[in-house]
Amino acid sequence: MKRWIEYLLETDPGQKLTSWLFLRLLAIVYFIAFASLSVQIVGLVGPDGILPFEQAAQEGLARFGSRAWWMFPSIFWLDASDAALQCATWAGALLSIVVFLGYWQRTALTLMFVLYVSLLTAGQTFLTFQWDILLLESGFFAIFLASNPSRLVIFFFHWLLFRLRFLSGLSKILSGDPSWANLTALNYYFETQPLPHVGSWYAHHLPEAVLRFGTGFTLFAELIVPFFIFMPRPFRITAAIITTILQLLIIATSNHNWINILTIVLCIFLLDDRIVSRVMPRTLVKAIIERTPRIRWPSGVALMAFGFAVFATSLASFYVRVLGQPVPPAVEFPADVVRHYGLGHIYHVFPTMQTERQELEIIGSMDGRHWRPYLFKYKPGPLDRAPKFNVPHQPRLDWQMWFVPPHFPDQMEWFDRFMEKLARGEKKVTALLEKNPFPDRPPRFLRVAVWRYHYTTPAEREQTGNWWKREFLGFYPDTRPRRP
Repeated sequence: MKRWIEYLLETDPGQKLTSWLFLRLLAIVYFIAFASLSVQIVGLVGPDGILPFEQAAQEGLARFGSRAWWMFPSIFWLDASDAALQCATWAGALLSIVVFLGYWQRTALTLMFVLYVSLLTAGQTFLTFQWDILLLESGFFAIFLASNPSRLVIFFFHWLLFRLRFLSGLSKILSGDPSWANLTALNYYFETQPLPHVGSWYAHHLPEAVLRFGTGFTLFAELIVPFFIFMPRPFRITAAIITTILQLLIIATSNHNWINILTIVLCIFLLDDRIVSRVMPRTLVKAIIERTPRIRWPSGVALMAFGFAVFATSLASFYVRVLGQPVPPAVEFPADVVRHYGLGHIYHVFPTMQTERQELEIIGSMDGRHWRPYLFKYKPGPLDRAPKFNVPHQPRLDWQMWFVPPHFPDQMEWFDRFMEKLARGEKKVTALLEKNPFPDRPPRFLRVAVWRYHYTTPAEREQTGNWWKREFLGFYPDTRPRRP
């Protein structure tokens, strides 16, 4: 047993260069994530924001008592002021630069993990997305990678990438969505995704055969290719190539912040030093290869303990997702604790496909007769405005607006609070918008028009200059919920 444990904790001789490269690329992704939040966190969850964390924390204490402290892990229990939230994002960005430069990496990665978990908790509905938990789990295992790229930590990165890819494909099958079953998902995806960009418009008008092939290729890349991760070297390299190609195609046709970049970065561990050494300076390769990290038993034992907890939690999540049955309470409670730290979650990228695009247009008036629209920075609005490219930035408010038309209660709750902030003219909230039509004082009346948006055809765009066309559906919430 001891020899087996020592083998797992030994440095993987073929992953020294890949580990060195991964840590620096992960630092870039961390920097993007923190920097993106720095320009919006105050308006989202600051004391005067849409969902103030101070209020959520008090509600959590009233509901769960002292359990709220571990159920909502965050340093912002101590201080959730604008300054504290802002400083956390800046500190995270600074620490990512430290990691990139190669200084105090394990300490800096630990602090970044703590900061991002805290922001995830404070962000509430605005930070409950798969790229956030993917970054956290990547960052968590990177803490152990910084001290020693052992075989065990490399396995945990392989397992993370496998879960991300395979479960995304499996969720499409288990959902029973007909558009995935009949290979028509891409007929709708480019038009109905949360935040399309110009490339989405062009992709939407590709020939039917190309769109069907793209849907089939996506399913192949998510259901079959992930198993290559645990197969011999040629298969792993093939998995890296196919996964990377798909991520680049997604970036070219969709706005999905940094998740596709991080997925590509995770593919580095499917390669090895023989490949990576070809694109790195020889002197640097020699310096990295000659390093001989020693097994530090405290770190190794911590990796085994925490890694097992994350692995077991991910298996429990897998079990619930596939079989649709709860796990025993003795398993669910510790798994729930682990998941509160952004670890061991399930992944399910676009399990169902929307077949129509509903856009909400918030309009205000001083007299009830003349109405002016609030303009968002990235989501579709004016018909002649080209869909914007925002990768790798994640505009949280614009993205969240896509989830309101289905009328789910949790989404309606935050949206109601958002409308209240607009009615008061709260500047920290209106700063999240591209244009506030009432900069001096808030309007007396507010309402929300619901439109069905479609892309124009190439001929229509050439004639009108518009990227979109639309039809009026009514006023929210007195409209039919979008389904799915």
